[in-house]
Amino acid sequence: MLSRDDIIEELGIGPVWRLRQTTPAAPTDTPQPTPHAPFTTWDQLADAVSHCTRCKLHTTRTQGVLGVGDRNADWLFIGEAPGADEDRLGEPFVGQAGKLLDAMLAAIDLVRGNNVYIANVLKSRPPGNRNPEPDEVAACRPYLLTQIELIQPKLIVALGRFAAQSLLETDEAIGRLRGRVHRFQNVPLVVTYHPAYLLRNLPDKARAWEDLCLARRTMQSLATP
Repeated sequence: MLSRDDIIEELGIGPVWRLRQTTPAAPTDTPQPTPHAPFTTWDQLADAVSHCTRCKLHTTRTQGVLGVGDRNADWLFIGEAPGADEDRLGEPFVGQAGKLLDAMLAAIDLVRGNNVYIANVLKSRPPGNRNPEPDEVAACRPYLLTQIELIQPKLIVALGRFAAQSLLETDEAIGRLRGRVHRFQNVPLVVTYHPAYLLRNLPDKARAWEDLCLARRTMQSLATP
């Protein structure tokens, strides 16, 4: 098994990927009210996602992709939508983007499935991996709200522009959303780049590491009496 330093070296990030003990950024956004989610158990939620016909994506998907990980996790990572591999396997963030996400988690001493839950805004794959449409986001929103209510995470990390804009209900660029702590349903939320984007834009890995450090500091601050 690779050590954390080996993982960091494999990512090609070098000495930039080092934790620093600094003061966490203060939350900046006004808490949003918590909408009511229509499901009360994981079984209800999983059944609803697997049989969902709320939008047209059910006609082209292989299966709904609910999420994966620790259902009592402190950390909740939310991406955009399933891709082809996710649609086939029924699990979010597999393939090369999933490997990079796992390496990012390992760099801050996290492991997929251990105090970490991973989900997407959409539970069905858009054809050709096109951008999600507003009605599709609205159709899936109750599922995501239910996941958040059931998990009760201490921190949410939004992976990529679409997830960040959907959760924060803004069209602000990801570059302006990074670097500060937002709130979603009164839960601290940190924005960073999607692993698939980082695979195409290697220089931004250093910025993603800054975001993960901010998330780590924020989580540490929550544990401070």
